[in-house]
Amino acid sequence: MSESFWYRPCSRSPNRRRPPYVWTPLVERQIPDTMKARGMTEEQVKHDVLLAAQPTKEFVTVDELAALTLFLCSDAARQITGTTLQMDGGWTAQ
Repeated sequence: MSESFWYRPCSRSPNRRRPPYVWTPLVERQIPDTMKARGMTEEQVKHDVLLAAQPTKEFVTVDELAALTLFLCSDAARQITGTTLQMDGGWTAQ
């Protein structure tokens, strides 16, 4: 799982965003090797390996992660400080 640490340069405490697999070219490039190593189809690798622990069975998109980051940068989020926000499709709620 990737983890990013974000700090807003002001008087607010840092916040942390913790997405699971974000659909990026890096993740996409890992699929063929995993298919070969495990004798699986692309859909099996996505569903049964990469998204196995994620209840929604969907990747977080770059746009979704960017939207959360923009929200955290906004005045609407000024009271959200020093916390970790899980954008994980229910992964940690299990």
